[in-house]
Amino acid sequence: MGRKYFGTDGVRGRVGQHPMTVEFALRLASAAGRVLAPDGGAVLVGKDTRLSGYMFESALEAGFVAAGVNVLMAGPLPTPGIAYMLKALRCDFGAVISASHNAYEDNGIKFFDRDGSKLPDELEEAIEAYLDEPALTRDSVHLGRATRVDKQRTLYQDFCASTLPSGIDLRGFKIVIDCANGAAYKVAPRVLSDLGADIIPIGCSPNGRNINEGCGSTQPELLRLTVTGVRAHAGIALDGDGDRLVMVDHLGRIVDGDQLMYVLARVRHDTGGLKGPVVGTVMSNLGLELALRDLGIDFRRAQVGDRYVLQMMREEGGVLGGETSGHLLCLDKTTTGDGLVAALQVLAAMRLSGKSLAELAAGMPKFPQKLLNVRVDERFDAGAHPRVRAAVEEVERSMGGRGRVVLRPSGTEPVIRVMVEGEEEDVVAGHAAALAEIVRAAAG
Repeated sequence: MGRKYFGTDGVRGRVGQHPMTVEFALRLASAAGRVLAPDGGAVLVGKDTRLSGYMFESALEAGFVAAGVNVLMAGPLPTPGIAYMLKALRCDFGAVISASHNAYEDNGIKFFDRDGSKLPDELEEAIEAYLDEPALTRDSVHLGRATRVDKQRTLYQDFCASTLPSGIDLRGFKIVIDCANGAAYKVAPRVLSDLGADIIPIGCSPNGRNINEGCGSTQPELLRLTVTGVRAHAGIALDGDGDRLVMVDHLGRIVDGDQLMYVLARVRHDTGGLKGPVVGTVMSNLGLELALRDLGIDFRRAQVGDRYVLQMMREEGGVLGGETSGHLLCLDKTTTGDGLVAALQVLAAMRLSGKSLAELAAGMPKFPQKLLNVRVDERFDAGAHPRVRAAVEEVERSMGGRGRVVLRPSGTEPVIRVMVEGEEEDVVAGHAAALAEIVRAAAG
């Protein structure tokens, strides 16, 4: 049937514009309750720090209670925290109000099943099937109840700390933690501090409008300056809902999701804890693939989107995967991407090896990438066009196996993304420009 409202990470959009309205959120809660808890049950609801989170929280509460579902309201908490706590509190499903790394003018709603995993397409389609119906209100005797469980966030904090190897703490580490003025602003500093780290918090003063503004994993410049300014061992940048991680080494250099995957894969490989292939995406840096190959580690590429990475990991029996953006999945620790848990695994690697983050990441060369967007009037399969296909084959042949080309349509705008990757930046840029012109001519 296909999904009309759900994207790769729930329903998302500009606040006040369909579908991110109070009326839609009410119907969405009603529909989700009917699908995920048809005989009653409980849902855990969390949110990030956006001003609009208050009204969507109230709308979801009303819709769930009217549908006969008990609501446990956790307040601001990272998305992976909701995924963990809903299992600990034995809820039937979870709901998170967040637009992740987007600006505060946007918001979104996503769901987790009782196991703390994102919903499969078929369940999202089942929820959408009810969205054209009025919100359900059960008889008074069957209505749900709403309860605040804000103080239960310590369950998640304790869980995060428990993911460190036995006997390992963070004493002696000076860490800058940037929470993007988002959902992790309380729990992340407390976890790091409780483990003994000397922390310098930034991006931990949300006002409802400053989430992801000049801070966090998408804008880590302030983190870079702070790490070098205070001579910290490393910096940690999360995004608005706490499921992405980008780090900064002691030299002020950004360490992205691909490099962090390399660090975690190598540690697990050396200790015998790596199972199955490491899974990235078609946009993962070629340097990651080649560095893992040198270690004898299998690497696979999924579609862009952490849900597709997770799907391939489960199919292939892998425990480690992620995206360049910092969505890192450690399935031996969690059921979903968790920026704080991933950061703790990297810090543990630093502690156990006695090496800096810069030294650990040095084994993976980053190949230059050039990404160009070609605007098109209508969607078409660029890779199947004869002239485009021939040009791609010629470019890849000229790079002798040390480069690659990716063509893919954007999921949100009418453009074809042309990405070329190779060892020499000037050569890569030239190939990308030439291919973009060929794609533009083919689209015309």
